[in-house]
Amino acid sequence: MTYRHILFYKPYGVLSQFTKDTPTRSTLKDYIDIPDIYPVGRLDWDSEGLVLLTDNGQLQHRLCHPQFGHERTYWVQVERIPDAAALTQLQQGVTIQDYRTRSALVALLPIEPSLPERDPPIRFRKNVPTAWLEMTLTEGKNRQVRRMTAAVGFPTLRLVRVSIAHLRLDNLQPGQWRELKSGELKLLVDLAFAASRKLKSK
Repeated sequence: MTYRHILFYKPYGVLSQFTKDTPTRSTLKDYIDIPDIYPVGRLDWDSEGLVLLTDNGQLQHRLCHPQFGHERTYWVQVERIPDAAALTQLQQGVTIQDYRTRSALVALLPIEPSLPERDPPIRFRKNVPTAWLEMTLTEGKNRQVRRMTAAVGFPTLRLVRVSIAHLRLDNLQPGQWRELKSGELKLLVDLAFAASRKLKSK
């Protein structure tokens, strides 16, 4: 059997599912016409960026296992400019809803990243500066990035996932998708099954 594995640049305001929950919200079905394919994990409707989809149920299950800590990298626009103390807190882990997040890679980006304009644009407050962070996590709790930045006093304004493990947005534009290249797929399968063997050996 030949499986499909695709990368999709999810726009803002699109649900990471194929069924509608309201008449007004867009879903993956509005962009992807492939039968029996499902997202690996999820990306909130008000977040943008990379979504991996496959019809390989076994691979999807392994990638979605909570102990499979593949890296996910986000560019995060926040209100105000985080200081060193806030960055250290995010790196070491913060408590959100009685859960302590794992350590993360967090850095203040020196310049605004080159991204397509969001539709609709974010609401700026003229007297409040903004900054961009790059955050790499190995877990995916519900609305985790937003809750982490809020916990240290810097609310998230815009959130874009730019990579999942070795897979990146590259030249995709919002609403576009492409098939994984053979080398990308091999690395992904190796990563998923290596993690599975590691879990079994514990």
